[in-house]
Amino acid sequence: MPGYRSSLGFKFLQATKHNRLELLTREREEIAPAPWFKVYPEAPRVALPRPSFGTENFWKTLLRRRSIRRYTKEPLTLSELSLLCFATQGITGEVGRYLLRTAPSAGALYPIETYLVINRMADVAAGIYHLEVQEFVLEQLAEGFFGKDLTEASLSQYQCERAAVVFVWSAIPRRTMSKYGSRGMRYVFMDVAHICQNLLLAAAALGLGACPIGAFFDDEVNQLLGLDGEEETVIYLASVGWPAE
Repeated sequence: MPGYRSSLGFKFLQATKHNRLELLTREREEIAPAPWFKVYPEAPRVALPRPSFGTENFWKTLLRRRSIRRYTKEPLTLSELSLLCFATQGITGEVGRYLLRTAPSAGALYPIETYLVINRMADVAAGIYHLEVQEFVLEQLAEGFFGKDLTEASLSQYQCERAAVVFVWSAIPRRTMSKYGSRGMRYVFMDVAHICQNLLLAAAALGLGACPIGAFFDDEVNQLLGLDGEEETVIYLASVGWPAE
């Protein structure tokens, strides 16, 4: 079993460190950029209603946030889902061609894509959806119940089929690495962590339960979403539902 200093993780950290002496002289990695936004133009669309914000106290939300894995069978409404989606990737401003969002991103490059595996919604069919951030709509990629498939792909974490919805985040590394090189991979994981925390706090504010998930068979989830696992690959999940007693 490799030790810490011979592990891939250690080598990555060392290879992507900034060094004051080498920062300006280091040879730049030529990595072609990826498109700024991803859309599925042929997919059926579900428009998300404009979010309506309540008066929830932020500090109480922080105190209430816990990882919740057990859920009731109560479905979410489209309005509730809209608030969750807005918390993760909602557009809050525009500077030139940059569409600023609720979560920060290195260089405002936003390499993270949001997919939803919907199990139980009051007014949306079960299936796999992509969040198209510019129009703030859900693009339906497949219809049906995929909670069990996601459970199997996530090492039998059963909250994936018990939850009303599972958020699945993928990364398109070129968006960030074309500017920052290999160090940009650090920023990709920071970006998705900001997004996930926003979701967890939004869920707590709505009285919902949520749980982040980092253990899964990457390419099984990629296959479920139709991703190639190279130019775009899944890096994080989070289940959301009404907490069971």
